[in-house]
Formats: sequence, structure tokens, C-alpha cells
Amino acid sequence: MGAADLAAAFRSGAVSPVEAAEAVLDRAEAINPELNAFTLIDRAGALAAAAASERRWKDGAPLSDVDGVPTTLKDIVWVEGWSVRYGSTTTSNAPCQADAPSVALLRKAGAVFIGQTTTPEFGWKAITDSALFGVTRNPWNPEKTPGGSSGGAAVAAAVGAGVFHLGTDGGGSIRIPASFTGIVGHKPTFGRVAAYPASPFGTVAHIGPMTRSTADAAAMLKAMSGRDLRDWAQGEGVLTPLDDEAGFSLAGKRVGYWSQPASGTVDPEIARIVEAGVARLAAAGAIVEPVTLPAENLLDLFHHHWFTGAAARVAGIAEQARAAVDLGLLETARAGSAFTSTQLVQAQIRRGEFGAAMDKMLGEFDFLVSPATALPAFDAGLELPKDSGFKRWTEWAGFSYPINLSQQPACVIPCGLTAAGLPVGFQIVGARGADARVLSAAASLEAIFTG
Repeated sequence: MGAADLAAAFRSGAVSPVEAAEAVLDRAEAINPELNAFTLIDRAGALAAAAASERRWKDGAPLSDVDGVPTTLKDIVWVEGWSVRYGSTTTSNAPCQADAPSVALLRKAGAVFIGQTTTPEFGWKAITDSALFGVTRNPWNPEKTPGGSSGGAAVAAAVGAGVFHLGTDGGGSIRIPASFTGIVGHKPTFGRVAAYPASPFGTVAHIGPMTRSTADAAAMLKAMSGRDLRDWAQGEGVLTPLDDEAGFSLAGKRVGYWSQPASGTVDPEIARIVEAGVARLAAAGAIVEPVTLPAENLLDLFHHHWFTGAAARVAGIAEQARAAVDLGLLETARAGSAFTSTQLVQAQIRRGEFGAAMDKMLGEFDFLVSPATALPAFDAGLELPKDSGFKRWTEWAGFSYPINLSQQPACVIPCGLTAAGLPVGFQIVGARGADARVLSAAASLEAIFTG
């Protein structure tokens, strides 16, 4: 059941928040030994919160329309009373003393926190495994990766171990696992959801919802959005409201089809499935035109931002503890340390120029659409597909990291399956602030793709 159906059932008394929580907890405990989606399942805490929600619904005084909705939180955001390990053996297991802003807003809305979901160490890569918690696996085929870094959240959503799932996305970490596991993942406009503590990866890092439907993604995003004075980078936090767009239609919308990633090449089967989705978009009345992104070496530009962020993250680890850190993260940090301060400032200027060009493009088009990933899920436990020739995960993530650089909203929905039965994701990108329109377009396409 989605959030709206649960709210209706809670209101009528047909289902109680305690029953919903118990069902989700049972599901989480059943799937975790094989799929490793959770680092923590808090049965006692969840049932206590669900009982409080049940009393509020019986009194006719729920905190919000999502009061009692089972929710998971990635092991990368602060949760009061839980230890947050960032998937790393180098971190403390001492409990957090405060909620992150997004967590605090979900708690204020009455969301029931089921547990924490897995991430690679400090969320540095687009697959999910760590020395602390092991390898997370794809429910469509446990030999395959669910992607990352929000891989545990994606798995929990895909198997029904929760309704709302909080993910983070610094280069595709919501959208890549959404694509690989056949769920909905939305990277909001930067600043829509406040972040604290600040990420070492800076303003490419976003926080957003991962769910089984666009309606749930919209409901979760509304609940977790808002201004928090601890997040200076958020700006004033004043963005176009997330109200539903009544009467939204794809007919007549000008849509740019972005078919070639900023790095890597598209798997022919992915291209065929996504192109079939684009054809259905056109059949719905949209005016679809091919586009290319503004000229820039986007892989190099992203590396300047992401690799220096990795260097900052590793610099905060005691030197004697670094031997336990993921080797790939250490290599990425060394590459980031090699950039000079001048090169980083130059990259920030280049990013501004690229972002402005993307704003201009999204002023001319209602949306851009693209594959969510250039390839399907590959073997679990690997950063790169076998024999790909890639050196780092960023090289196969060319449909995701450009939109972190531009900070625009992007929603991924499932649009089909490969011959091997693996999900394929379809990405919708909009202008900054236009999350409601992106989610409305995603909902319309969701209905077309599943109809």
C-alpha cells in the first residue's frame, strides 16, 4: 500500500499503523539475510512510534497525511538515538544527539522509522558494499548489484520493506539504484531539502525520496522539504511549491531527448527500451527533439568536485585508521589531493557556466528525458562491470552526474526489463525549482509505461 492508501486505511480504522509497521518489519527481517539492505532494524522503536501514530489517528489528530507511514533512513544521515556509521569501520558507534533536518521533518510529520539502509563507505561510489556491512544485492537477481550509494534504500523499496526511503545523491546515488531495482527515485532541486552536517562532497550532494511510485515520492518530498538555518548552502530555501499540478498533460510539451551520456556508451538493449519509452511519450502528444548537453568535459569537471570531496573526507580520518578504508576511496582521494586550489576554483567557474547553459536549455524545453543509466545492473561486489575498461564508477554514470553539477531536479521511473529480466530506468529532468512539474510528468509516464 502506498502512503495515500495507508492514510485512508488509518483514518477508517481498516488498518492500524502498528499493523503496517509489523508487516514492514517482518518483511525487512525476512529479506535482509540474503539482500543485506539494512544495517539496523529498530523493531522496538518502530512499534512504539507506530503505537503513538495509532492513538493520533483514533483521536482524529494525525500529525500529517503521512503520519504512521513506514520509513527507512540511509546510514549517512543523522538520526537521534541511532549510531550513523556511514558504512565505515573508522566511525564511532556512539548514538547521534540530533536528527538531520530531513529526518527531523519526517519525524515531525509522524513517519515511523523502521531502520537504516546500507551504503558504501561514506557514499563514495555508485554500488553498495562496505567492509563494515558487506555486499548488498539486487532483488531481481542477487548476483547483481542494486547500484549505489543508496543501494540499501532501493532494495528496501523494491521488496516492500517500507514505503518511504531516504536516499542521498551526489553523482547518481538515488537515480542509479532506482534504475537498477525498478523503483522511483527523485533527486530534488538543490536546496529543496536541507542538509546538515554539510557533505564533504559539497553542493553536488542532494537528499531525496526513493519509493515504489511517483505519488509516494511526491508525498515524501513534501514532508521532508523546508528551510533549516544550519544549512547555509541551502540559501533562503524558497522554491516553487510542491503542489500538485491539476490537469497536467504531456500533450504539447517540448521535450529534449538526451541519448548520449557524458561518458561511456549506451548498452544497445538499454537504448532500445528507452527509445520505445520516448516513442510512447511522443504518442502522448509531446514534441520530442534530440539534444546534446552544453559543451564541456563533464567527467573531468565532476572529478574536480567529487575527487576533492573524497580527499576532504579521507583527511578527516585519523591517519592510523586509513589502512581500513576502501582502497577505491583512498585512490579517489589521492587523485583529488593532486588538484591544486587554482584548478578547483577554475572548475567551480566552469561549473557555473555549465549550470547557466543548462538553465537556459531548460528554459527552452519543458523537460529533458534520457536513460537513467547507460547499462543494466552488473555483478555485485564490483565497482565496474567486468572487462569494461573503466577506471572508476563515474565513467559509467554519464547520465546522472551532469545533473548534480547543474542542481536540477531529476526523477527516475522504471520503463521496462532487459531480456535477462533486469529493470531499466527512464530519467526526466526539469528546470531548477520545477520538482512538481517533473513529478507530474513522471506520474503521467508511469501510467503510460504500466498501462
